[in-house]
Amino acid sequence: MNIGNLDLNLLLTLDVLLAELNVTRAAQRLNLTQPSVSAQLARLRGIFDDPLLLPGPRGMLPTARAEALREPLRLALESLQRAVAPPDDFDPAKANLTWRIAATDYMSSAIMLPTINRLRSSAPDCRVAVFGLNPPMVAQQLEKGELDLIFHTGDHAPETLHQRKLFSERYMLAGRRGHPRLQPGLTIDEFCQLEHLIVSPDGGGFSAATDSALAKLGRSRSVVLSVPHFLFMLEVLASSDLVAVLPERLVRSSTRLQVIEPPIEVPGFDILMMWHERVQRDPAHQWLRQQILAVV
Repeated sequence: MNIGNLDLNLLLTLDVLLAELNVTRAAQRLNLTQPSVSAQLARLRGIFDDPLLLPGPRGMLPTARAEALREPLRLALESLQRAVAPPDDFDPAKANLTWRIAATDYMSSAIMLPTINRLRSSAPDCRVAVFGLNPPMVAQQLEKGELDLIFHTGDHAPETLHQRKLFSERYMLAGRRGHPRLQPGLTIDEFCQLEHLIVSPDGGGFSAATDSALAKLGRSRSVVLSVPHFLFMLEVLASSDLVAVLPERLVRSSTRLQVIEPPIEVPGFDILMMWHERVQRDPAHQWLRQQILAVV
């Protein structure tokens, strides 16, 4: 039998007929006329090549084929009903899910760090997997369900995804606490004479937004170290005389670093939360996004 040739309404009628074993009562439950139900029963007999229901002393008697169909059909229709029913309200206290989020180490520190405790207290049986951000692949990963949510800078963000701005970030100048040359009122000449450290996510880069801003003034600085991660950068800053221009949220609460305004204006950037249409209306994902918005 080709299931594609089956009419769902016929299966619903068969389910009620097998429960009532009476055409009249089945018609009443289905809000149909008795002749209409009888006509559907005739079609079902042709489809299954079986009488299905036979006249009996008190109603109708199911054939062996009908008896074999009764329970699997009921379960299948119940499963279909659950599948097409509107989603239930999300209860984080009872949920058991794994959310997959992609972010840079800076974004993980600025966004996920303050979010984790909130998630753990509200949804104790849910898990979070944080992945490294691979910008060229994120749209495809979200579409396939390999990721649920990403954090991305406003520059070059995939246009096909839903997005919500989380915050605007600005740059600060940081070095170890007690750094002899890192004082408020630092001039641009003094800034350029310092030895700088930068993060190069792709590895090996020695130029960043600060260098573009300096170039517009005909100036340059000495970048002596390039590292791939902010965590390593912070350790180097705390244990050397190198300095770095880096996002404020990464260092504003640090007790190991001295943080001042840089003597040059470096354009900041926006941080976006982004997700695919497939989870746009999902109650669990809506709840997750609300938790992140509440802490940033």
